[in-house]
This record gives sequence, structure tokens and C-alpha cells, in this order.
Amino acid sequence: MTDSHPSELLIRQRLAALTRTLPSASGGDVNAIHQARVATRRVRAALPIVTGGSRRRKLKKSFTRLTRALGGVRELDVAILTLDELASDPSVPREGLEQLRVILQEERQRFYAEMNGILQHVDLDRLQRKTLAAAEHATEHDSDQSDLKRLRSVIKRAGRRAFALQAAIENAGNIYLADRLHQVRIAVKKLRYVLEIARELSRSRASARIRMLKNAQDLLGRMHDLEVLITRIRALQGSARAPTLKVSADLDRLVRRLETECRQLHVRYMDFKKKLLELCDYVAAADDRQPASAA
Repeated sequence: MTDSHPSELLIRQRLAALTRTLPSASGGDVNAIHQARVATRRVRAALPIVTGGSRRRKLKKSFTRLTRALGGVRELDVAILTLDELASDPSVPREGLEQLRVILQEERQRFYAEMNGILQHVDLDRLQRKTLAAAEHATEHDSDQSDLKRLRSVIKRAGRRAFALQAAIENAGNIYLADRLHQVRIAVKKLRYVLEIARELSRSRASARIRMLKNAQDLLGRMHDLEVLITRIRALQGSARAPTLKVSADLDRLVRRLETECRQLHVRYMDFKKKLLELCDYVAAADDRQPASAA
């Protein structure tokens, strides 16, 4: 591996991030679970630049399995962290909050056991070797022109992601629709990962657009996390473990508190909307400019 092959370096860096964080994730570390999950997504996003066909599909399937194994625990970790934040708010009812926390922690234990059951059957060293072999094969007879072709391919992929984000934003409209806003979040995330690849392949230091996508992703992610927590509260209220009438009323108050924050975040999203659409136009038009300007 040399500086002549940034595509190989890119995949190595993403694999290193996964290798570094997965052991701590297996041990239950909250931050490591999040970082390992992000690392699997970044590897998946980078696979098209180093391999294709059935090899890429098989590798993607393996990394997707890791992403999903980590996802359930991560979702519960976020819900519990959100409850920790709410605990400092005097307007939030204590009894309902604590009962919900106990149930979420019990559910996390089940998901954590399932996650480790899957991770124990994943040969990460073998998966890493296969991925690196694909990257080394792709760059064995590489040249600057080949790297340029890869960059152009990534730019085209970014253009498709930009069109997908535009469509998701238009479909979400101007009113608060949680499912459609979640699709905007997914489209933002996919575009961000591709732009990160374009930035690294072009060896650019430009980061303003990627930073804006990250901010939008965080904003939409917070909305989604609150909606997931609301859904869990409603499920608890309608389950066999339904609390007393008093606690159920407390949980109703908590739901209203979460819904209010969701609406406030939606107002902020609407301020973001124009900038996101402008960014999409910029990325979609990148084929008409020099490849190095894509990031």
C-alpha cells in the first residue's frame, strides 16, 4: 500500500476502526457499540470502490449482518440515555420514568445477549482479510488514471444519492411526518458517507458540506430517537405490564414532553431544508466540474 492508492488506504482505515471498536462493543461499551456500527456502515459505503459483482455482495451481506446485530442494542442505549437526560427535568414524572427505564434495561440485556451470539459466529479476521484482498487486487496494477476513474465513479454515486435526498425532502413536505422525515435522515446519511469517500479519494481538505450533512443527520436522528421512545412508551401502556392509572398518566405527560421537542426540532429542520436542497444541486452538478472538486 502506498500513497498512490488512496482507495486501498480508505478501506484499510475503515476496517481498522471496526477492528479497534468491536471488542469493546462485545463487552457492552455504549460508545464502542455506536462507533462499531458506524464503522460497518462506512466499510459498506466504501466497498464499491474496491470490488464488485458477487464478491461485493457477499462482503456487503457480512458487514450488514454486523450492522444489524449492533443496531438493536444501540437503539435501546439511545433510549436509556434520553431518559437520563429527562431525569434532570423537574417537569418529567419520576415514577413513570423509572418504570420505563427498568423495562428498557431488561430489553437491552436480551438484545445484548442476541448481539453477542451473532458476533461470536463472525470471524472478523477472515472478513478483514477477504476485504483487504479485494482492495489489494483492485489496486495491484493501479495508476493515477485508475484512481481518477474511481473518483469519477464515486462522484456519480454521490449524484444519485443527492437526487434520492431531494426526493425524500420533497416527499416529507412541510408538515411533521415522522416516517418520511426518517427517510430524509437515511438519505442524508448515505450522501454524507459517499461525500466522505470522495473527499478522501481527492485528498481534499474541504469539509463544510459534510459537516452540514452531519448536523442535519444529528437533528433528524434526535427526532427519530424521540419517536422510537414514544412508540415504546405507548407499547408499554398497552401491554400486559401496563402500569397503574397514575403511572400511565405520568407516561402520557412524558409523551407530550417528547412530542413537543419533536415539533421544535422540526422547526429547526425546516430552516435546514433550503441548505440541504442547495447542497443536493451542487453535488448533482459535480459531473460537469473537475473530479477533485466533488468534496
